[in-house]
Amino acid sequence: MNTMTYKGYTASVWFDERDAIFVGRVLGVRDIIGFHGETVPGLRTDFQAAIDLMIKDCKARGVTPEKPASGKLMLRIPPEVHNAALIAAQAAGTSLNQWAARALEKAAHR
Repeated sequence: MNTMTYKGYTASVWFDERDAIFVGRVLGVRDIIGFHGETVPGLRTDFQAAIDLMIKDCKARGVTPEKPASGKLMLRIPPEVHNAALIAAQAAGTSLNQWAARALEKAAHR
């Protein structure tokens, strides 16, 4: 997956061969924020403008812009997986939170 990042927001980007344009969509937020450009610099400019507009709109409405991730993660997993992770964390001498953060980071950056 190709991505772009601006002000902490990440977007997936791809080339639409039919329309001969680059297209992007901001990831990790509830709103659908899309953008496009005929060139990579144009795509980047439109992405940045979309993020700036979202932030400006939120400010005008008096709301805090949604961040892609808060740092809090609630998971529902089978009890046996929870137990195995807890044992692995204790065996590694870390908290389950620290162990899970490392495991998620490793898996997300493959």
